Order: sequence, then C-alpha cells, then structure tokens
Amino acid sequence: MRVAIDIRKLHDFGIGTYVRNLLHQLSRIDRETEYVLLCRSRDTGLAASLGENFRTVTQRAPNYSIREQLMVPLSLGRAGATLFHAPHYVLPPLTPCRAIVTIHDCIHLRFPQYLPNRLAYAYARAQIWSATRRARRVLTVSQASKEDIVRFFDVPESKVTVIPNAIDERFRQSPSDADLVRVHERYQLPERFIMYAGNVKPHKNLERLIDAFVAVRSRGFDNVGLLLSGSAVSQYATLRRAVHRHNLHKHVRFLGYQTTETLAVLYRLADVFVFPSLYEGFGLSPLEALASGTPVVASNVSSLPEVLGDAAVLVDPLDATAIADGIMRVLEDADLRADLHRRGLARAGRFSWEQSVERIRRIYAEIEDES
Repeated sequence: MRVAIDIRKLHDFGIGTYVRNLLHQLSRIDRETEYVLLCRSRDTGLAASLGENFRTVTQRAPNYSIREQLMVPLSLGRAGATLFHAPHYVLPPLTPCRAIVTIHDCIHLRFPQYLPNRLAYAYARAQIWSATRRARRVLTVSQASKEDIVRFFDVPESKVTVIPNAIDERFRQSPSDADLVRVHERYQLPERFIMYAGNVKPHKNLERLIDAFVAVRSRGFDNVGLLLSGSAVSQYATLRRAVHRHNLHKHVRFLGYQTTETLAVLYRLADVFVFPSLYEGFGLSPLEALASGTPVVASNVSSLPEVLGDAAVLVDPLDATAIADGIMRVLEDADLRADLHRRGLARAGRFSWEQSVERIRRIYAEIEDES
C-alpha cells in the first residue's frame, strides 16, 4: 500500500494542526505502509524525521488553484500512489487512484458573506460537492460537521465517518514556575485576565466578546484584562475600531500567533478562556484550554456542545449580555471554577490523536482491500 497525503497546509493554523498530528502519529504506529507526502519545497526534509517508510515529493501548485487540479494528479501518478488522502476539501477530478477526503466544516456554505466574492463561494461549493462524490470515504471531525455535509451535499450518512481532533500532549503538562514567570513578565500580563485564542475572522464573534468585556468591567471587574492570541488585529479593522470605541486599548492585548509552549503557559495563567464563535467544525482552542485546567465559557452552537459537553459554561453567542453573564459566573464563583477545572481535565482526556489516527490508518487499509 502506497498512501499519498497532501501536506501543503502543514504550517497552517487549523488544518495544519490536523496534518502535523496525522504525520506524527502515523510515524509512531505504522512502519510498514509507504507514505508519499506532497509538500512545499521547504518541507522536503521532513521525511527523514518520520521514518524510512516516508518520502516527500515537492508540489508547487498553490492551494485552491486551477494548477493544482492538474499538478496534484500528475504527482500522484508519478509516485505510483494507490490511495490519496486530501486533508481538506479539494480532491482533483483527475486523481488517478482511490481517495479519501477530510472535510473539517462547511463554514463557506453556512457563512458565504465572509468569502471575498461569489466566485469563491461557487468554487468552494463545487469542490466540496466533487470531493464528496469522488472520495471512497469522507472523514470529518464532529457529528455537527457530518450533519452539515450530509444536508448540504446529499451524501449517504454511511459514507461520512466522524473522527475527532485531539490536542497536543504539551497542553496536558504543567509548565514550570520559571516558565509561568517568564511569560507573565515578557508580555506584562495583568494579574487577572480573560483569554481568547484563534483567528479573528468575523464568525469568531469577537466584537460581541469586546461588548461582553465592557459589561464585565462595568460590573466591578475593572482590574481584569482581555488577551487575544492569534491573528493580527490588522486583519480585522472593525475589531480594532471596537476596542478604541470603548477606550479599551490599555486593557485589550493582541499577541498574534504563539508557539505551543507559550500558548500552554498563557492558558494556565488565564482566569477564564472565552470562545464565542458562531460556527466551528470542531473547536480545538477551548479543548486545549480544558486540558490546561482553565475554566471555559463557549458558544452553545454547532460542534462546541458536542466537544465540550458539561465541562464548560455554554452561552448564546448572539447575546453579548449572555456572554458577559457566563464570564461573571466563572470570575465570581470559586466552587464553579474548581468544578470546571475537574470536569475539563476529564473531558479533554477523552480525545487522543493516537486513537484518532489509528482509526484513519484502519480506513486506509479498508479502502485498499475494497474490490
């Protein structure tokens, strides 16, 4: 069996996390299957760190381009791949071998207004539709995403398999006291702060989080700061204006993307992690916060109740007052914080990359055995 995997998104924030953990676990549990990795030129040395059964093939075609529709199948043919795994929704029609595709969510269809134009919407819809037809199996990361895929593309439920994401083990490990002090001093963090981690796209609902933060401060918690880690605020001018409109520039910090090690420390230092997203295929950041023992306030929509269960305070993301109330509950109630800490650790323990990737590996074998 020779499995080709498209890893061109290796360094992305969301899909990149999926790809990195897929490769890491496959290298641990499978020394027999031959893996061919379609990668960017800067990642050609990756195979040496994974094992003798891994090799790389440089693929320069841009993601979501006409060129990749031709170049990816050509690479697969030259490599002699017997199975192709596309870890995002693009599966070229000319793919010369059996294939599976991972579709993480249907956000482009649920929120088409966030795409740059109608052509981008048409492209996304056509590509997902084609992938669901051509793939032998469709993988997704939550039951909520599966329901969207089945509904939007009329796919048989039996063709879609839910295999959840998991978290990096470093989030389960307690940072040293020295690391806690180092990060606290480096970023000049307030003694108490609310935290968010992720990108700043409109569906993340951060403007309502700003409104909720204003309400929290007005209720007597004016010593609490707000820390946003992820995309640069310059990518979302409306959010920057919201901060200045409320005169919060001294109390809201934008740190940009952080390493896993630094992010793990920030979770531990936060009083509460808030994730008010309007839509998530899975919701990795709040799960990482749970694994860090941090109380979480999150939306009660899409996949988040499924992933977080009873280990988080779930609120209506369309209501800034409800978000503020959830934050206040955590800040004011020590018993609730202790309960969420206990529940969060237990909940996060149910998700394992090793188990998830083992299920993916078994699907590879099943498809290879199909006539």
